[in-house]
Amino acid sequence: MSKRANVKKVVLAYSGGLDTSVIVPWLRNNYQCEVICFTADIGQEEELDGLEEKALKSGASKLYIRDLREEFLRDFVFPTMQAGAVYEREYLLGTSFARPLIAKHLVQIAEQEGADAIAHGCTGKGNDQVRFELTAMALNPKLAVIAPWREWNIRSRQDALAYAAEFNVPVTNTEKDIYSRDRNLFHLSHEGGLLEDPWNEPEPRMFKLTRNPEDAPDTPVYVELEFEQGVPVALDGERLSPVDIFIKLNKIGGEHAIGRIDIVENRLVGMKSRGVYETPAGTIIRRAHQLLESICLDKYTMGYKDQLAVKYAELVYNGQWYTRLREALDAFVRVTQENVTGTVRLKLYKGNVIVAGRKSPYSLYREDYASFGEEDVYNQKDAEGFIQLFGLPMKVEALLQIDGSGASRYKTRDYSQFKRD
Repeated sequence: MSKRANVKKVVLAYSGGLDTSVIVPWLRNNYQCEVICFTADIGQEEELDGLEEKALKSGASKLYIRDLREEFLRDFVFPTMQAGAVYEREYLLGTSFARPLIAKHLVQIAEQEGADAIAHGCTGKGNDQVRFELTAMALNPKLAVIAPWREWNIRSRQDALAYAAEFNVPVTNTEKDIYSRDRNLFHLSHEGGLLEDPWNEPEPRMFKLTRNPEDAPDTPVYVELEFEQGVPVALDGERLSPVDIFIKLNKIGGEHAIGRIDIVENRLVGMKSRGVYETPAGTIIRRAHQLLESICLDKYTMGYKDQLAVKYAELVYNGQWYTRLREALDAFVRVTQENVTGTVRLKLYKGNVIVAGRKSPYSLYREDYASFGEEDVYNQKDAEGFIQLFGLPMKVEALLQIDGSGASRYKTRDYSQFKRD
């Protein structure tokens, strides 16, 4: 018996865009099944307007909308930022850690509704299909997963518009935006269009959340962020919810052109992809967290944590959120954050996040240790023995390799072959 014969009810991850709107009748026509839509509110704002009416007119039996903004920040954004995870040096993972959250609730609704399958509108060449489906495997491996982009014959926007017209799917805007975008409370991404050539500079009109640096105010603004155990809890002396902190910092950071990055990343499926991201609040909070860690973490914990961050970012990017390894890394990170409590002051100016001050009751920075003052704090004579022991392996190797002239191998080695003509 085919998979289609076993599917009577499907829960679709629904954005209300052209693709997912067309997927509703396509599922009904090709699987002869009931379609329930689910939309996660993670900060898309106006993109949520009128979704229920649109879903029902497209043929869905109902639409769930869940406000997941708090959960998104608390359970996905903050743990990733505490870990210091950044993919390939720059990408702050704004889309990556949103997908397992959406898929988690997609599975929950499927279980609640007694559905046989879930469906998503991800293409067959991107990362998101992996993130959705790995989450479903981890949380309910018995659910079937339907990915229309890997099955249907729709290959262009024109094909999709024709299908929408044939089955009376409401399409409010048929004008093609040359960019593919993903928005949530953490960031806004842009792909496609002019960005497909990495030589092209992004056009100013493309940006939605941030001003161009040239148009940002000529006077800087100062912000103070207070953290408790690595989590931001207050802005400029006012305790706020995570959502409110992000809303305010997105506005302030956007006005001062904070958080633009332009990267070429290696997708999980093997191809390179260029994207431009706007992440105002995320950029500010990440920098503040780094600065606080610089005074609260000891050298060896910070060094090991930096190594771990690369693996953590890889797991998040690859859709491996619901794994024992990620949970184990989280356990380590939580211990490192126990004393990451304090306040950071930043100056925002024309795209730059500039440190203006940091303090913590758990600071390991001590003026009396760092200065050249009292000998009872640091005896400078102790440095001689330390250096002798620290350099002992190098000294022994050099003694074994001294040539007849008494010179070290590094002094006599010929490096001319590496010189340019």
